[in-house]
Amino acid sequence: MRIAMVAGEASGDLLASHLMRALRVHLPDVQFFGIGGPRMEAEGFDSWWSAERLAVNGIVDVLFRYRELLGIRNGLVKRLRAEPPDLFIGIDAPDFNLGLEEKLRKSGIPTAHYVSPTIWAWRGKRVFKIKRAADCVLCLFPFEPVLFEKHGVRAHFVGHPLADEFPLKPDREAARELLGIPKAPKVVALLPGSRNGEVSRLADDFVATARILHERHPELRFVVPLVTRATRHLFEEAIRRADAQELPIRILFGHSREAMTAADAVLVASGTATLEAALLKRPMVIAYRLASLSYHIIKRLAYLPYVGLPNILGREFLVPEFIQDAVNPAAMADAIEKWLNDRTACEALAERFDAIHHELRQDNAARAAEALLPLLRRR
Repeated sequence: MRIAMVAGEASGDLLASHLMRALRVHLPDVQFFGIGGPRMEAEGFDSWWSAERLAVNGIVDVLFRYRELLGIRNGLVKRLRAEPPDLFIGIDAPDFNLGLEEKLRKSGIPTAHYVSPTIWAWRGKRVFKIKRAADCVLCLFPFEPVLFEKHGVRAHFVGHPLADEFPLKPDREAARELLGIPKAPKVVALLPGSRNGEVSRLADDFVATARILHERHPELRFVVPLVTRATRHLFEEAIRRADAQELPIRILFGHSREAMTAADAVLVASGTATLEAALLKRPMVIAYRLASLSYHIIKRLAYLPYVGLPNILGREFLVPEFIQDAVNPAAMADAIEKWLNDRTACEALAERFDAIHHELRQDNAARAAEALLPLLRRR
């Protein structure tokens, strides 16, 4: 069997690497190729282009790089039509993958889309494009398949890989010991994002929030896990701009999970990190800013009153959100302080997060592989 894949960004690379391993249980000699990242390559993936070439943030970024992305997609279509795989799997990156899947499916190549586009949040009409593009959709969240089935699209809930990976009961003491954090002081983790644009738009407000909290609670400590030298530099510049070198802020290279596990509360940019914080049963406050044009386009097309994954999964505002112009250090400091002072509310929130964790814990990779086997058996 020959399976083509396209994964964009680190999250898609991780999902695809786990899926490759699970498929090999059923197909030991299967070959994988297309566009992937280092985790996929470590599993034997033949990467024709790097996944980094597909990494974009927001509509404006897509517009600036449209010609480059279109050239990659056209080149991939031509090559896959010349040497048809037994299955094509697009992992996330819907703006790139759905058009690619539609072209390949018209050529007789079975296609699957792994990670449902957020038709429940905005751009719901994409369901019609998905229907043309994919023979089946693999969904990470339990409420998604019914939305597709209404339109005659085969969809399977396969659970979320992070729910399998994260322990049901996180060990705060072990995380603090690993990071060298004393047991006594309360800790707030600051996660301003993984991309340069995210950090540049939020760093000043996160530093200002930390300053307000420290003025009210001098014993507080702050940890800031950042994944690249560039994002670390951006956050350090924000500290210098605020003349806040006296704040007890410790910047970490990576270790975001340990930082959140060790924390009493988390201030976090909207994205996958909010789901990680929920799986770690941590009270949080969510903040986010987009480029102005991207935000106004998305706002006009949005269906839900919330953007954070914990609130979407809970179908209510389980945790506060501060989005775009609502990002305000004083208000965010107040929201963090409420979590720090209300143990009963934190325990009730942890119970809700525990229920979400159990619902998403489905042995994701194995279920995804089993959902794809019928498409391969046809070949």
